Amino acid sequence: MIAFESTNTFSAERTGSILYPLFHFLFGLNVSQFLTWHLVLRKLGHVIGYTILSLLLFRSWRLTLPLAGNPRWSIVWGRIAFFMAMLIAALDEWHQTRLPSRTGTPRDVLLDSAAALGAQVLLFVWLRGWHHRKSVSSASAALSSSS
Repeated sequence: MIAFESTNTFSAERTGSILYPLFHFLFGLNVSQFLTWHLVLRKLGHVIGYTILSLLLFRSWRLTLPLAGNPRWSIVWGRIAFFMAMLIAALDEWHQTRLPSRTGTPRDVLLDSAAALGAQVLLFVWLRGWHHRKSVSSASAALSSSS
């Protein structure tokens, strides 16, 4: 999906020519208002795409590299997923510098990498928090049954 969205088909000019009439009709946006929203939507697409990519990479590495004790989260899986997403972001932006209608920027690599890292942090908090809640509820259940 990322490779497809990195083509001329999804250049700002093309997406703008499709979205502007729609946004003008639905929300009455003028051109300058639309340009701001168009930029926000395009950057939001980066964040959503690389968040999903990072989560999927984590899941694939968790299934590929089982660890002793069968943990729900490991720095090994998170680190590999993050660095792979960052590499894909860099390659994607490099690819865009080769297309006449696209621009590849280090800022987008930074945005994509931040989204991938944010996904790993959220995943860590969610999976570790879930495990902690499960341990606490198991411990309190054991205490209740022993009383």
